[in-house]
Amino acid sequence: MATPGEKLAESLEQLKELQDSGVVAIKASGLTRVHRERLINNGFIKEVIKGWYISAPHKETQGDSTSWFTSFWEFCSQYLEDRYGEDYCISAEQSLMLHSGNNAVPSQLIIRSTKGNNSATQLLFDTSLFVMKSPLPNVAEIEVNMGIRMVSLASSIIHSTPSIFTRQSIDSRAALMMIKDSSELLSILLDGGHSTIAGRLAGAYRNLGQDKIADEILKTMRTAGYTIREFDPFEEPSPIDFSPRERSPYVNRIKLMWLKMRKIVIEIFPKAPGIPDDINTYMEKIDEIYVTDAYHSLSIEKYRVSPEMIERVRSGSWDSEKNEDDLKQKDAMAARGYWLAFNTVKTSINRIFGEENAGIVTDEEHGDWYRELFAPSVATGILKPSDLAGYRNAQVYIGQSKHTPINKDGVRDVMPLLFGLLENEKEACVRAVLGHFIFVYIHPYMDGNGRMGRFLMNTMLISGGYPWTVIPLEERDRYMNSLEKASAENDIRPFAEFVAYLVEASLKGEPIAKEVS
Repeated sequence: MATPGEKLAESLEQLKELQDSGVVAIKASGLTRVHRERLINNGFIKEVIKGWYISAPHKETQGDSTSWFTSFWEFCSQYLEDRYGEDYCISAEQSLMLHSGNNAVPSQLIIRSTKGNNSATQLLFDTSLFVMKSPLPNVAEIEVNMGIRMVSLASSIIHSTPSIFTRQSIDSRAALMMIKDSSELLSILLDGGHSTIAGRLAGAYRNLGQDKIADEILKTMRTAGYTIREFDPFEEPSPIDFSPRERSPYVNRIKLMWLKMRKIVIEIFPKAPGIPDDINTYMEKIDEIYVTDAYHSLSIEKYRVSPEMIERVRSGSWDSEKNEDDLKQKDAMAARGYWLAFNTVKTSINRIFGEENAGIVTDEEHGDWYRELFAPSVATGILKPSDLAGYRNAQVYIGQSKHTPINKDGVRDVMPLLFGLLENEKEACVRAVLGHFIFVYIHPYMDGNGRMGRFLMNTMLISGGYPWTVIPLEERDRYMNSLEKASAENDIRPFAEFVAYLVEASLKGEPIAKEVS
């Protein structure tokens, strides 16, 4: 008779077959009842809706949304295909958001289908599907992206409700700038006789400084016999000058986010003290805070470290060859890497104190920080040498976040932009808050993004004379929730308030982080 372990292994083999064939939305009929119940009881699959499941790490704690948010788009694509075939597409507004690079998991995904019943289906973690009974657009206006049937970029711009230009102004501007030529819009505008929409789009492009597209829309529609009244659907002028040659939605999105968010950061933050005269004393204070900073920063990322381990690793007295505990060795090598990276960051700070531009310095040297951060793990065989190659070449996800970081190709478009924004930004508080936020929003590496983001934040704080500021382990939830708010909802205020609160306490000599030594 098979043991419980052997029986579970049989069920896991069935699950692996499904995963290897690309199945994310696991239909009840895809597994026998015995296998299904065994996998549920052992935490390897979880039910999304009646009769449909997703895989989950069996050690995932109750309430952890990571497996759901990382599965969301693939689950929806497979579930919707099974349920509606080609008789569905997502709404124009949500199509526009995806085209513009905003692929955050929505609270509710709106579906159009002739088979719709105008009702919501509840999914996991306060998400849902709402299927409207509605005719579909012309088949030529539908395309598949991320496995989801959506309307094309031009169709999404034309058919979205006017309120999207004020409600989702960053998404709207980024999407509009992806249009290469007015003809992409005019074919749909003319066939549908959309004179009011044409006037709105002409005004929108005029707002973006794209007079050529605006004029071509007006002239063509008028030549076809339509009466057009141009009007601007945005609430305010465009905050940036758009280049018609820049087609990356991510580049334009981050430019817009930076300009919108910087005003809020400046409003919240205490005035920068300026670089001190006594630089040696300042650097000594940074050295003094090292153990506390390393403990909190590594603990935030759930490494199990102690002040004693940090000290031993810093001094080089940790003998990894004699340590047989793989987990402890991994923690120790993370601590050793933090020490090496911390010293490399100090080298960058000294350059900034020598009146070099903080954005240029970090552009040139952040790769050094990263290599030092992981060099010990490579040396001991925990990581492969190729893990030091630099920016990631695969998609990455953030635990329990609705935000999906920029795809691997987009990373190489936006990282130079980030450092250009840092180089040209006059306010150190903006460089610190938005530098950290945009860095982790992009998530350019497969691992270490949080530590790198905090190094970047502190380098930029110091460029304005603010103290090195530790983000406390005890405030981890507030820290992560405020970053999530900024990433998924474009609301930087909670994160800016959080960092300002920590900086103000440090300026008063009353840091919030518990000191360890």
